[in-house]
Amino acid sequence: MKFASLVAVLLFSAVSFAQSPQAWDAKSIAWQNIDKDGTKWAVLEGDKDAAGKAFTYAFFIPAGYWEHHWHTQDARVVVITGELKVSFGDKLDKAGAKSYPVGSYLYVPANVQHSMGAEVDTIIIGTALGPWKTHHHEEGGHQH
Repeated sequence: MKFASLVAVLLFSAVSFAQSPQAWDAKSIAWQNIDKDGTKWAVLEGDKDAAGKAFTYAFFIPAGYWEHHWHTQDARVVVITGELKVSFGDKLDKAGAKSYPVGSYLYVPANVQHSMGAEVDTIIIGTALGPWKTHHHEEGGHQH
């Protein structure tokens, strides 16, 4: 019985440690990937490669940056700084992009092609399921 109690305490401790609270704001994100184009990417929690497991990421979009892409999983995104611009379609479309200010929430289904950019430095935080892969239209586009 003592052994069972000890095992229960150890398991509870491991679960509690694995689920400890975490918080981020725009200034506390530790960027893990910084690309030559000025974009930055970080996995805040979870594993983007773990099938069926949720993860949360942050993406920094510098002023003037645009890309056209799609991803392998649904994305749920909140704009935390700046203003995100997004349009949907099979080509880069800056003119047709709608603006999403701080506090906006977007749901982008898997495999839906879209353009994304910003006129001011912008940070988004998103949640998705793994495995995650972003496919860019432009040659040599970075992968997240």
